[in-house]
Amino acid sequence: AASLYLVSDCHLISPFTAAPRHPKASRHHTVARSPKRSHHCSKQQRSPAHTSLFPGKMPPKKVVEEEKLGPWALGRFSSNLKVGLVGMPNVGKSTLYNALSNCSIPAENFPFCTIDPNSTRVHVPDERFDWLVDHHKPKSVVQPFLEIVDIAGLVKGASSGAGLGNAFLSHIKAVDGIMHVMRAFEDADVIHVEDRVDPVEDIAIITSELRIKDLEYMSGIREKLCKDANKMSQNPVTAKAHKTEMATVDKIIAWLEEGKEVRNGMDQWSTIDVDYLNTYMLLTSKPVIYLINLTAKDYARKKNKWLVKIHEWVKGHGGGQIIPFSGGFECELQNTPDDGKVQFQKDQEMTTVLPKIIKTAFSTIHLIYFFTAGADEVKGWCIRKGFKAPQAAGAIHTDFERGFICAEVMGFDTLKELGSEKECKDKGKYRQEGKTYVVLDGDVIFFKFNVTAPKKK
Repeated sequence: AASLYLVSDCHLISPFTAAPRHPKASRHHTVARSPKRSHHCSKQQRSPAHTSLFPGKMPPKKVVEEEKLGPWALGRFSSNLKVGLVGMPNVGKSTLYNALSNCSIPAENFPFCTIDPNSTRVHVPDERFDWLVDHHKPKSVVQPFLEIVDIAGLVKGASSGAGLGNAFLSHIKAVDGIMHVMRAFEDADVIHVEDRVDPVEDIAIITSELRIKDLEYMSGIREKLCKDANKMSQNPVTAKAHKTEMATVDKIIAWLEEGKEVRNGMDQWSTIDVDYLNTYMLLTSKPVIYLINLTAKDYARKKNKWLVKIHEWVKGHGGGQIIPFSGGFECELQNTPDDGKVQFQKDQEMTTVLPKIIKTAFSTIHLIYFFTAGADEVKGWCIRKGFKAPQAAGAIHTDFERGFICAEVMGFDTLKELGSEKECKDKGKYRQEGKTYVVLDGDVIFFKFNVTAPKKK
């Protein structure tokens, strides 16, 4: 990230800039110079610094470095984002989905028991939200949520249509992030589509299928661009745009052919490349977290023969969050009455990891949330990281964005430390922000807006 330094009441003087005038001086006034530092020296006296570096030319333009983009730049800039559970058949995706949503969907012991993707919204646990609710004791409470989709298992050859692969790959394209579920447990009663248990091979197969599908898609785009070349060349503007996109397409194809995922090439992609990538919505551009399904015994002792191998594979493919869990334990916990869940975890000497999975998935797809809080309602609003104040206001209502005036903001930590909105105002911590303000995770905001003109058609 670039650093910005603000210099106030100072002037930078170089051989190419005029000396600063006093604010009250007219354009006809001159600035007196010391005789000892006279600018009108002879050629013999003139130092190399005072000779023209660019005779007969203007000084060179300042080179502006392009912003370094991170993984956050990829994907849809929307507040309505979702993550998908992806993996081979019978690795525990539907079991985990049931535990996350605490709802009943098929999780039988046969491949492709999930064909149409199931979707649910789960609450994102957050202590800040709980504090605001306890502080305001509102009439209404609306907790932040994350949408999770259970996608059917992929098999080797899915990119060519094997195992209804084309339909399932389209389901993956519709989500914004991937939770890759891997099976690291032996169970003769739960069949594996490849007749073996090898989570590293499983993840290699899935990643390869996604990359092959991306390569196929990009090759189709290149073919279309080649067909349109003559038509585009007739206009200078379209010709330039065509050339630019072709360069980006060739760059992406070369990257994929090297066996690499798009999300791992952020040091390669320019801002123009990223703009095109966000229109292509490639499967390997989506952020990933890795969930390893263990037996309850392995989860309790935090040991499994596959953990190190999985870690090495993930590290060699761009890195990422790895979260071990036990589908069996989580399923039992969800079937336990609410008043007995704490005791059940103590008895089993294990703790649920579902809150961590939800919070990690939420941040992985670059979502944050701000709060609106008062006596009537406390609500968490999901927005994409990087949203400015008007865009965040639009998450509440489009009129808020259209008629945006300002955002009155308190940082949550400041509010909690001082104890009340009144104290924040008294201490000068309640601030007004304009259209350029980038909303931060956990901001408590009150928007002012005014819509007087009709909406533009």
